[in-house]
Amino acid sequence: MIKIDRTKGTKCKRMGMLALAAGGIALLAGCAVEPNGQVVVGLPVVTYAPVVVVDAPEPVLVPDTYVWDGYENVGMVGGAYFYLGPGNVWLACDGYRMDRFHGWAGGHPGWEGRGVRNDRYRTDHYGHVQQRRNGPGRGGPQKREEHH
Repeated sequence: MIKIDRTKGTKCKRMGMLALAAGGIALLAGCAVEPNGQVVVGLPVVTYAPVVVVDAPEPVLVPDTYVWDGYENVGMVGGAYFYLGPGNVWLACDGYRMDRFHGWAGGHPGWEGRGVRNDRYRTDHYGHVQQRRNGPGRGGPQKREEHH
C-alpha cells in the first residue's frame, strides 16, 4: 500500500493554488492586486479604439452603354449585367434574363461596341444618380440614346 505523506509542502502547494485561483477571480471581477499585495476593488478601465472612417467610392451599378435585346435594355458594368427596370432604375440581371440575353448576344457579335450611350438613365437601384465613368465626351460610343 502506498502511503501519502501530507506534509507541510503539499499543504503549501494547495494553498498557493487556492490563492492563484482567488486572484484570478478577483482580476476578472474588476479587482486589481497592487505590487505590495493589497487588493484594490474598482471598475475596470475601458479603452475604446478610434472609429476608422473609410471614404470609399460608391460601387458603380449603372452602365455607360446599353443595348436593346428585343425585350429590355441591358448593360454591363465590370463584368456584371444590369437591365433597365421599372422607374428607369438599373437592376442586376437574374438567371432568366442572363440566359435570354446570352442567347441574343450570341447572334449579335460585337454588341458591346455598338451600345447606346447612356446619358438619360443614370439611377441605380439605391435611387442614386451616378455620373458617367469616362465623363461626357471622353470616349465611348457616339450613338445617342433612342427611345423605345
